[in-house]
Formats: sequence, structure tokens, C-alpha cells
Amino acid sequence: MRYKICLAIMVIALMMMAAASVCVYAELPDLIPRSVFFGNPVKASARIAPDGLKLAYLAPSDKDVLNVWVQTIGKEDATIVTNDKHRGIRIYFWTMDSKYIIYLQDSDGDENWHAYLTNLETKIVRDLTPFQGIRAQGIMIDKHFPNEILVGLNLRDKRVFDMYRINLTTGAVIRDTENPGDVVGWMTDAQFVIRGAIAMDQNDGGQFIRVRESKDKPWRDFMKFPFGESGDPLDFSADGKAIYISSSLGFDTQRLVKFDVETGKELAVIAYDPRCDIGDVVIHQDTHEPQAIQFDYLKPEWHVIDQSLTADFEALKKNHPGVFFISSKDLDDKNWIVGYYVDDGPVVYYAYNREKKAATFLFENRPDLNKYKLAKTEPVIIQSRDKKNLVSYLTLPIGLEPKNLPMVLLVHGGPWGRDSWGYDGEVQMLANRGYAVLQTNFRASSGFGKKFLNAGNMQWGADMQNDLTDAVKWAIKKGYADPKRIAIMGGSYGGYATLAGLTFTPELYACGVDIVGPSNIKTLFQSIPPYWAPLKKMFVLRVGDAENDEAINKKISPLFHVDKIRVPLLIGQGANDPRVNIRESDQIVKAMRDKKLEVKYVVYTDEGHGFARPDNNMDFYGYVDEFLSSCLKGRFEPYKKTEGSTGEVR
Repeated sequence: MRYKICLAIMVIALMMMAAASVCVYAELPDLIPRSVFFGNPVKASARIAPDGLKLAYLAPSDKDVLNVWVQTIGKEDATIVTNDKHRGIRIYFWTMDSKYIIYLQDSDGDENWHAYLTNLETKIVRDLTPFQGIRAQGIMIDKHFPNEILVGLNLRDKRVFDMYRINLTTGAVIRDTENPGDVVGWMTDAQFVIRGAIAMDQNDGGQFIRVRESKDKPWRDFMKFPFGESGDPLDFSADGKAIYISSSLGFDTQRLVKFDVETGKELAVIAYDPRCDIGDVVIHQDTHEPQAIQFDYLKPEWHVIDQSLTADFEALKKNHPGVFFISSKDLDDKNWIVGYYVDDGPVVYYAYNREKKAATFLFENRPDLNKYKLAKTEPVIIQSRDKKNLVSYLTLPIGLEPKNLPMVLLVHGGPWGRDSWGYDGEVQMLANRGYAVLQTNFRASSGFGKKFLNAGNMQWGADMQNDLTDAVKWAIKKGYADPKRIAIMGGSYGGYATLAGLTFTPELYACGVDIVGPSNIKTLFQSIPPYWAPLKKMFVLRVGDAENDEAINKKISPLFHVDKIRVPLLIGQGANDPRVNIRESDQIVKAMRDKKLEVKYVVYTDEGHGFARPDNNMDFYGYVDEFLSSCLKGRFEPYKKTEGSTGEVR
């Protein structure tokens, strides 16, 4: 009798819980299909032709693969000009004579990019860099040399990139400048001559800027940035006598400074913000002078230098809500393509005429987002246990009281990158399911000055992870997060942080989602691409010599702490990942299964470091949707295998 009474009580309790759940989630807006977030955009990446007569953009083909389309401005004559059938094109640009489109494509995520040339009249596509296993990078173009491009190729030595000059008519590939072995970036002057270089010091991890007076003159070290400092050359002046550099020397954050090339003397400080480093810079294509700079602390803000742009920037601010960016310009600098992004809607593109100060609407990249209510993302500053300000972003689900919510801590990659304000499909999907989403710029994140960046040195799995822990505890203390329903999730370094969270602070999380994250730092270092060799010393100084110091490696590598994992883990991996080899995921999956720990492992056979193909993205986030719901009790769209996806559960 007692058993029947207890059973009845249990049934009533379950019914009440179900009713409460229905009541809670009834307050949420409509469930948004994953395809809205992760399917192909309708149109994207608009660019005006240099002659100002045509517009190019990315859009799906009839096979739903992103390709380049071109139309005459003012006409409805759009036509597809490329014919990628599988991976989709993401990076493209015009040649300066407006006759061709150049795009980059790799093979199933191997990052051995080739540069392809498409003739707009014939639609014939040529591979400009048809070399097996070779990577093209650092492509440069110049308005005065419309029939040439400069491109870096590791053709002579897979560890370094020499610069080659390619004739677009004949296809001739001629080595222009040889890499001495330590250069990781090049810069041309106004005559399209390579006169600047960024080199890494293999002894101390520092960085040099090198210059030469002309193509026939020897290189000389112009400026040294010791390890922990940062400096990037942006451009030479039109006469070649000055160079613009963003430099942290003598200051915490970067300043944009003009230097005399011959003497090295500082001529002028162009811009500086004590809160954050230099962001995007608008440089005049004829005078080569900086015109405007974007600083991004909590949200991006434009700082106008050239007053001839003041009226344009004021007009653009009023034209549409959000933060604008200049996607492209014509050669006369009279017509721009401008995009706007917000946190809760699609990216919107306009054609802007400078003479009329008028913007004409072109398109939205994902207009279906307008059918749904999306969550707002708010910047917040969280203080770490050692009093560092962690710029973070909190997104709360619409329709729920912001108390005791299930939460996902979403960790950015890099780690020398950052989270910024703006629309993020991953964040919006999670918020739509009823989760609070917290993104935290932990120490080692870039953009906040050298002290904050260098505070992450040798702190993988330690203070960098503590910052994430402190962010979670902040959300709990503020009442936003239910301490029993918190997930950690991220890609690349964010995947490492997920594994570190589950092993080093297992009591904090209910589950984890790791996307292409390293589990064993020693094997990570051993498998990095050969062209990362000039950066190796910097990696060692920032992370630790895990390759040669077993104690360090075992301390920071989650693989050796698997026995501490208490909760389920979902792992997504690209089979061809050149940065985080699939072995990194294989290792930890095997170790967990040997200990009979719960792990689901999905491998995409035509992907690399992250998932580029929409079919694979939609498929993987289907697994994420159901996985998080099982752990955190959020709502979800049931998983259904996405047609065209290559995902395999292993």
C-alpha cells in the first residue's frame, strides 16, 4: 500500500514538473530552426567593382553551394560567375581592372589555399597557384598594376612563404622576394614594391619590422618589439619616406604612429585609446594616409582622423542602426559598399554615394531572422579574483525571468583572439532554446593591451581558466545562472578550455561541448603545420615548453586528468584539421571510454579546423541541441541527419 501511495506521489510530482516546464517555455518566442542560423545566407559579402559599375556578392547556386554572383549596378542582371560544387566560396575580391574575380579555396579544410581567377566574360576559371600541397596567402593587389598580383607561396620551403608576382594574363609565376626564413608578413609601397617585412626572432620570441629603400637595396631592421610587445606595420606614405605602425612600445595599448623610414624618428601619434588596441583602420588608397580608426572596448567605435570623412561617417551613423563597416570602395572613392551589424538581426548592406551622402539599400544576409525575436547581447565587466577587468558579453533568453537560468559559458578560440559585440548565430540559437549565454575575454585575449595579453603567458589551465571560473561564479552570484545547469562550450582554444573545465573544475559544469579542441599540448605542438615554424618560439613562451617538459605538459593537458571528468561530453572534429590534428580528439575519446565515461564523438570527413559547410554545421548543432537539452533541460529542435552532411558518430 505504501508503494502505491509513493508511486502516486511520484506521478503527480512528474506531472507538476512537466506542467511547470511547459509553462516556462511557453513564455519563450517561437523555436527557430537551426537552418536559419547555420544554413547558407541568401546573399553576403557585397563588394563594388573598382570601376564602380558592377556589384559582386556571395549567394547559393542551384545546388545550395555559396558562389560569387555579379550584377550591373542599377540592373537586375545578376549571374553566377564561379562554379564551386562542394565547399562553398568564402573569400574573394575584384581585380583592379574589374575584369576578373579572384577567390581562395582549400580542399576539405586542409587550409592549403589556392588562388583561382574567374573571367567574367567567359566564366573560365583558372588556378593561379596549381601546386600540390602548397598554400597561397597574403595576396596583394594595386590599382596601378591591374594585371598583376603578389601572393605568398611556400613553394620553395614549406616552412616559409616567398612572395611571387603572378601575371593575370599569362599566368606566369615569378618569385619576387625570397624569405630569409623568419618573415611572417610582407608590405608593399605605393609603387607595388615589397619594402616592408615582419620577422620573428627565433631566439627570444620577439618581432622585427624590416624595411628596404628599394627592391635592389638590402634589408635592415627598422624596429624591434621584444617578446610581450606588439607592433604591426600598416602602410608606407605615398612618397615612401614614412611608415605607419601600430605600436605598444612605451604604452600598454597600441598607438598608431607615423615614423620616418630613414631615421626611425617618431613623426606623429595618429590615434590612441588607453582602454584597447588599434582595430580596423581606413587608409586612403591614393594618399596612403590613415583616415579613420575603429577602437573596440565594449562595442566598436569609429574615430575619424581625416575630416573629409566626418560628414560621411555622420551620415552613415544615422542611416541604419548598429555598427557600420566599409566593405569596399571604387577607384574614385566616390562609391562605397557599407555593411551594418547588430546583435539581434541580419547584416544589412547599402551602396553609399559620397557626393550625395545617400545610402541605397542592397540586401540583408539572412532576412529570415526578421521573422523571429532574437535576444539582445549586453557588454558587462566582470572582475577576476586578482582584480582584472574581464570584458564580457551576456545574452539572456527572451520571455524568461533572468533568474536561475540554465547557462552556457561560450569560450572563444585563439586564445589570442577576443569576443566582440554583435550578432552570433551560435549565441542566438542557444538563447532561443532558453539558455543564458556568457562570453568572457579571459587574460591572453587580444585587443585589451599588452598587460592583459601577457598576463596569460604560461597560464593555460591555470589563471586563464580561473578567469572563466570567476565569470561563471559571477553569473551565479548575480542570480542569472542555476549552479546545477551550466555547460562549457567552445572551439579550438575554446575546446581546450572546455576539456580543462571538465577536468580542472569538474564540480562547476553539468556538461561540455568541445569543437576541435586540443587535449594533449605536446602532441598539439608536434603536429602543427610546418609554416608555423617561425612562430614556434612565441608559442613556447606563451604556453610553455610542453613538447620537451613532461611536467608542464601533464599539468596543463586535460588528457592526463580524464579521471576527474564527472559529466557528459560532446566532441566535434574535422578529419582534415591542420591546426588541431584529429589525434587530439581521438586521444581523449579513447581515454574516456577506457574509463567508461560518457562521451559522444562526431567526425566530419570533409572538414578541417571548424566546419565550413552549412550541411555539417546544421548537422553538428543538431547534436548540440539535443545534448544540451539532455544536460540542462532546455528546449530543442529534434535531431535529424542533415542531407549532404559527412558527419560520422565514432
